[in-house]
Amino acid sequence: MDTILENLNQFLQYTGFANMTWQHVGMIVIGIIFITLAIKKEWEPLLLVPIGFGIIVGNIPFPPGLNIGVYEEGSVLNILYQGVQKGWYPPLIFLGIGAMTDFSALISQPRLVLVGAAAQMGIFGAYIAALALGFMPNEAGAIGIIGGADGPTAIFLSSKLAPELMGAIAVSAYSYMALVPVIQRPIMLLLTSEKERTIRMAAPRTVSKREKIIFPIAGFIITAFIVPSGLPLLGMLFFGNLLKESGVTRRLAETARGPLIDVITTLIGLTVGCSTQADVFLSGRSFKIFLLGLFSFVVATFCGVMFVKFMNLFLKEGSKINPLIGNAGVSAVPDAARVSEITGREFDRNNHLLMHAMAPNVAGVIGSAVAAGILLSFLG
Repeated sequence: MDTILENLNQFLQYTGFANMTWQHVGMIVIGIIFITLAIKKEWEPLLLVPIGFGIIVGNIPFPPGLNIGVYEEGSVLNILYQGVQKGWYPPLIFLGIGAMTDFSALISQPRLVLVGAAAQMGIFGAYIAALALGFMPNEAGAIGIIGGADGPTAIFLSSKLAPELMGAIAVSAYSYMALVPVIQRPIMLLLTSEKERTIRMAAPRTVSKREKIIFPIAGFIITAFIVPSGLPLLGMLFFGNLLKESGVTRRLAETARGPLIDVITTLIGLTVGCSTQADVFLSGRSFKIFLLGLFSFVVATFCGVMFVKFMNLFLKEGSKINPLIGNAGVSAVPDAARVSEITGREFDRNNHLLMHAMAPNVAGVIGSAVAAGILLSFLG
């Protein structure tokens, strides 16, 4: 009888109930909230569902020595997490992004690349703010990249500069990507007049097939020579786009933008969620990172919209740019461009801004990768 009681007691000590703390409960609730927002609000469900469930998985309490946790060397979750820690998931996602992205809007309106560049000021604004809050320069650089609204880039850079902050940075980046409509719209309305919101832009010109093929090759060579440290992201982005536009590698392009990116997105979301174990994630530094992430998004949106207004000072009537596309300079594709379209149609139902907003939006993808390369070159 004593042996049975001892075995029962030993079993109870191995249950999650015996090892649970209020921090574990709090994180599990956060995971459930992520899943709820993804399903009910449809806020980036492909990201928030895996991350939310990963948060739950990562915060099931267990005694040490079971070799099942994401931070325990050799465990299944730890092996899957290597793609995040070593930084090879993000380039594969960029391969898929390149294979699904149409750069025609940017090629036909090259001046809008400046809008995408202006929005990257959110990255450097957050970098300066992080330094002011006491973070080390390498940590501040990793935190600042949240302003690029690009989860894979945030993971890639933080894996190089501040691996210990990767969980908080990744969750912050993906969370704010899902909240792009909520964050950006009030800022856009605050900074623009009703007259500016109804500016109609001329339809972009038709881009030839030759231009579409030349662009990824020329774009890669130029950007890689400027920031060689961004080569893994830029190379895969432009290579994926070449697969799409060449017309002779359709199967490869379909694999990259379909099954491959789906698998990697699932794994990166789940393992990033698992990395938010309560004892590692819940801290004052994580809270500061979330505040800095919000600040970076606000600065990026502000700079994008205000830069368009600045450009309009030098443009003639009929060639002015609707400042509502300024928010699309962040690289949350195509959500930021969709916010431009929806907001613009509130004031002019027949004014379609999506095709114009896609230009700074895809420029933002390139810009965030370039910014990551710049930060890595002097902080890595």
